[in-house]
Amino acid sequence: MSRGKEVKKLREKMGMNRREFSDYYGIPYRTVQDWEAEKRELPDYLLRLLKYRAEIERHIKSEDN
Repeated sequence: MSRGKEVKKLREKMGMNRREFSDYYGIPYRTVQDWEAEKRELPDYLLRLLKYRAEIERHIKSEDN
């Protein structure tokens, strides 16, 4: 799965629209939009950090469980 699709999947699992997701993480809306449209590629480490924060703050369950 591409990283853009993974961002969208994470956002949807968190129950957020793009605006809420971008505000929550402090990422520009257009950047999130470009990631999901695969116009820009986010670094792998950043995707891991986004998932980690969502798990720690209990927005999603850990994928290991």
